[in-house]
Amino acid sequence: MTEKKTIVIGVTGGIAAYKVTDLVSRLKKRGFEVEVMMTEAAQELVAPLTFRVISGRPVRLDLFDESEGDPAEVEHIAIADRADLIVIVPATANIMAKAAAGIADDLVSTVILAADSPVLYFPAMNTRMWEHPATQNSVAVLRERGFKVVDPAEGRLACGTVGRGRLPDIETLEEKILAVMAESERERDYAGKTVLITAGPTEEPIDPVRCITNHSSGKMGCALAKAALRRGAEVHLVCGPIRVDPPAGVRVYPVRTALEMKAQTEALYDAADVTIMAAAVADYRVKDAAAQKIKKDGSTLTLELTPNPDILASLGERKHGVLVGFAAETERLAENARRKLEQKHVDMIVANDVSPASGVFGGDTNTVAIFRKNGATDCPKMTKEALADVILDEIKNLEETKE
Repeated sequence: MTEKKTIVIGVTGGIAAYKVTDLVSRLKKRGFEVEVMMTEAAQELVAPLTFRVISGRPVRLDLFDESEGDPAEVEHIAIADRADLIVIVPATANIMAKAAAGIADDLVSTVILAADSPVLYFPAMNTRMWEHPATQNSVAVLRERGFKVVDPAEGRLACGTVGRGRLPDIETLEEKILAVMAESERERDYAGKTVLITAGPTEEPIDPVRCITNHSSGKMGCALAKAALRRGAEVHLVCGPIRVDPPAGVRVYPVRTALEMKAQTEALYDAADVTIMAAAVADYRVKDAAAQKIKKDGSTLTLELTPNPDILASLGERKHGVLVGFAAETERLAENARRKLEQKHVDMIVANDVSPASGVFGGDTNTVAIFRKNGATDCPKMTKEALADVILDEIKNLEETKE
């Protein structure tokens, strides 16, 4: 992000309020200014001091508190003006009913009414309260007015009920918040740029039936394509046999082998402003693949493998724009990533542990470290969609440094 954005979080009186402390911490680590306001009921569940320490900002509690800036300012208007996004979490049936009816009788409800920035609601409550016609009517009214309301998750609730009403996990909250921020015109920071992404595995034929491949699903590459498209880029996706649908609006170039991926990527490379090599490309191929299916006769089968060309290194030799590589490692992650960063002449390496215990291949979450020539950043475990925005943010920072 080119400038620090402010997210105002309104905490209301749901038992899930304690989970919001983690959300505030995560958003702060992403570089956002986070300002917390609380209803009276929320203060019975979490001490305001907790949010003050985590956010590093005063916690707003009362409609008649003096403004943080000019004492002549009206506090609820000042908060609304500072906000690039307002998040209500947990959003109780009460706060949504008040917002739908235009009632403003405390600080949180008044800030909502004064807001001209997006407002995002994360409801959490007893299943019967969520399903009640009055609550559903409030949700429908808010959505009709352009507010975003994320349905609660299903599971066992604090009251013992099993059903819909749980606050989604923090990774999901974080992902939705990032998506809303990126949807704003202020965040279409890739507008006018062409982004080239590779995704998924490659398949190297043994014979017409069998092949050598890996466990990559293509989810990370597709998440990057989706995020770049949302942020205004023209996106070209060169993908092996991925196990997910590519995002609508992305230009897709299906390939199978490493040689096919190399040819297609190099054909698109010169027109790209940013190239992200997220594919898990096979390092070797069968030297002489059989023209017919190899029959099983009980004897040992020996395959002679020959190295595939290094696509990332070949692009690095004629590098332009920003070039990003991925390093899938099972040991010595930092050492291998730094070596790859240097040897392949790239701007950034996204390194992750892909050992079976990590669950990265085929999973929806990832834990990575991002290596640049001037340092490294460790990222906490998050969804691949949330990580995609982190990677794109890092790329923007690189571009600004070069300018």
